[in-house]
Amino acid sequence: MPTLEEEIRRLMAGGTARLHAAPDLAERVMRSHRDRKRRRAGVTTALVASVAASVAYLAGGSVSTIGERTTFSAVPEPPAIDDTPPAPTEPPNLGDLGDGREFGRVRVGYLPKGLKWSGSSVDWGDGYATSYNYDGDEMGSYRVQIVMYEEKAVQELGNRIEAYRDEKDGGEVTVGGRSGYLVLQHVGEDGMKGTPTLFLRLGDRQWAEIMFSPVYAEEYSGAEAVNAELKRIGEGLASTL
Repeated sequence: MPTLEEEIRRLMAGGTARLHAAPDLAERVMRSHRDRKRRRAGVTTALVASVAASVAYLAGGSVSTIGERTTFSAVPEPPAIDDTPPAPTEPPNLGDLGDGREFGRVRVGYLPKGLKWSGSSVDWGDGYATSYNYDGDEMGSYRVQIVMYEEKAVQELGNRIEAYRDEKDGGEVTVGGRSGYLVLQHVGEDGMKGTPTLFLRLGDRQWAEIMFSPVYAEEYSGAEAVNAELKRIGEGLASTL
């Protein structure tokens, strides 16, 4: 994650570029971080505005002497207007993952039959993700996604799970001796039921979020079969942290 200082420098250098996730992660993975970015953006924007005003004053103000008095003019030169839109940028990724069975600090021991690594991933530092689909799937589609949360990101995930508990949405599960939470996240495609999701604790500093796309979930006989498969994927995850 960029530091506040880096964020200020970036904004003052040329504006904020829109963040684009890898195609098959855009539908859900980035959405899971949207609330955090909005909260942080409000604080950062206010501070950046204050810093920008100070820098503009110091850089553009003039100093003059009248008699024995020194006066300061706080009228800066008008800035040049550059209306060129910033070029879209892709977030950092995890590189070539081969068969996708190991990424970041986790190994994937089980995937449903026919699924392969999609070729895309995203890396936020304390969180990272990848996805799996079928051969021949169009770009931008996914069947299974796995998002990993580590260190400070674990607290954010904990807050999300707590919100589900408060709403009595989903329920506690145990998978391979590890605690978890199963929920149908209502972020599915239009007309779909939502995204079946298993949150699973791999350690004090590492959690996983395993998701079926709503389209993929329709291939199963029902919620019980979907949940059983999510648990099977979760049971096969092994931390290398």
